[in-house]
Amino acid sequence: MSQPITQNASAPGSAASAAMPSPEHILQIGMGFWASKTLLSAVEMEVFTELAKHPEDLDELTGRLGLHPRSARDLFDALVALGFLERHDGIYSNTPSTDLFLDKHKPSYIGGILEMANRRLFRHWGNLTAALRTGQPQGEAGAGGDTFEAIYADPERLKNFLGAMTGISRGANMAIAAKFPWTKYRTVVDAGPAQGDLLVQVCSKNQHLLGIGFDLPEVGPVFEEYVTAHALEQRVQFQAGSFFTDPLPKADVVMMGHILHDWNLEEKRMLIAKAYEALPAGGALMVYDAMIDDDRTKNAFGLLMSLNMLIETPGGFDYTGADCIGWMKEAGFKEARVEHLVGPDSMATAIK
Repeated sequence: MSQPITQNASAPGSAASAAMPSPEHILQIGMGFWASKTLLSAVEMEVFTELAKHPEDLDELTGRLGLHPRSARDLFDALVALGFLERHDGIYSNTPSTDLFLDKHKPSYIGGILEMANRRLFRHWGNLTAALRTGQPQGEAGAGGDTFEAIYADPERLKNFLGAMTGISRGANMAIAAKFPWTKYRTVVDAGPAQGDLLVQVCSKNQHLLGIGFDLPEVGPVFEEYVTAHALEQRVQFQAGSFFTDPLPKADVVMMGHILHDWNLEEKRMLIAKAYEALPAGGALMVYDAMIDDDRTKNAFGLLMSLNMLIETPGGFDYTGADCIGWMKEAGFKEARVEHLVGPDSMATAIK
């Protein structure tokens, strides 16, 4: 982008000598969908998975990915300029980050959430203006519909969705497994576990724990497949139920990861109250989301995620750590605190 036009020599200290406003940030964000869709398409076409095998030149990479030669070079060089690829002497390779996180064959792959963004969210966000004016979701079920109902009704779409949740949650799950004082507890329930990665990370690192994933029956096969793949089926089980109509299973710790933001205020309070009832004295409720900072000026990801909840759900919204602590204390928890995990995610922990 060209540099902003500035006035020439002015007297020091004069208003004219101050830096002129620049449109650069406005244009960068306003046209940000160019860069976003370039990355999403590259993930869809498995550019990074291909280059994880070995670096390749333009012709080889173009051929192996089945691209038309007209714009293949522009695509790869755009990915270089955006910081997702490296190019040396005409040979393209992944950066350390894309090699670790965007190679489908690595357990550290987080591209599932990007695949979902490409298939679903990119299109739905085109209706953000309508959502802002009506307050209605804009997902598969249409305005006013239930996106989760539509996703859960299609086994393949559900599996992809649950895998995407693993991708966006993996870093936070690993942090929780390492930093929470698990030695104080024996049993743990994850309410809304997706594939079960939070329980897998926690129970892999803490061999004494027994875990339950609690969700609708449709999730069971995906959850059990994932847990079995990590050889934890003897200690981590699935229990079918709805946290709207059924009590949560009893346990020393109840976890809700990227769950609470899906629901309206009344439902949030109800879920926290159910967790309180499931816990013994001294038990812990652990909630994590992309919590918005208390003055609502810094965690842009959390604020944008709240807009995504507008797009996706009838009443969901993201919230601050102070909000969450307030709801926990309303439910009867005697102490609660918030700590940062990784990236935009923070965790609120309350003790009964």
